[in-house]
Amino acid sequence: MGTKVIHRPPIPASHVLTIPPNKPIVTIRFRESPNPLSRPRRLSSHLSVKSENSSDLASAAAEIVTEEESCKRTQIKQNLFAALQGINRGIFGVESAKKCEIQNLVLLLESLNPTAQPTHSLEKVAGAWKLIYSTITILGSKRTKLGLRDFITLGDFFQSINIAEGKAVNVVRFSAKGLNLLSGQLTIEASFKIASKSRVDISYSKSVITPDQLMNVFRKNYHLLLQIFNPEGWLEITYVDDSLRIGRDDKGNIFILERVKS
Repeated sequence: MGTKVIHRPPIPASHVLTIPPNKPIVTIRFRESPNPLSRPRRLSSHLSVKSENSSDLASAAAEIVTEEESCKRTQIKQNLFAALQGINRGIFGVESAKKCEIQNLVLLLESLNPTAQPTHSLEKVAGAWKLIYSTITILGSKRTKLGLRDFITLGDFFQSINIAEGKAVNVVRFSAKGLNLLSGQLTIEASFKIASKSRVDISYSKSVITPDQLMNVFRKNYHLLLQIFNPEGWLEITYVDDSLRIGRDDKGNIFILERVKS
């Protein structure tokens, strides 16, 4: 059997690609797709911006909360001052409904105390204060013995705190109608030391009534007077801001004091 040779037909000239002389050959290169791990700086920058934004949002939220609490405190204090009107600091007793109202307002303020650790910020406690309410009362035979019904009028209560010396001075003012409107005061000095982040221990130092004429009036019942006003024991500072302070002592009493403006 013979072998048949097949010849490939020639390619037409029109189908042949010709390269003009002196014409450069263009080479096309493809860039590699970027590796995300090769850009740490951009990623770090992105995270930094996100972190800063989160921090700004947290700060803004904290400022809103602080402002809301400040508004609440202001409103509660206004309600408290209104509730304290006409009760003579509560020293001669308060109706149970009024007392309950005051105590509820005190609890609200204590829950919004802007000074979490008062004894670590004693500069807020230092200075002169005036008592505007206390649960200490002088009733019945005690009031009669001390002549506080008609003969003697109970004046203002002041407290001065010197944190450098660790000393507190309480002043209770009186006036006696039968002695040509004689005025005088009981002064009690005490020392204090820090017991915890909110509590101080108080020790009685000395006391005196001036002038002597007023001392003669109280001499027979002087021990009773000291029994009522002696601050010895401990005091928990449950609220303090720039103008108001609240405390509770070991005998269960509540004290509300307003800063005396200099």
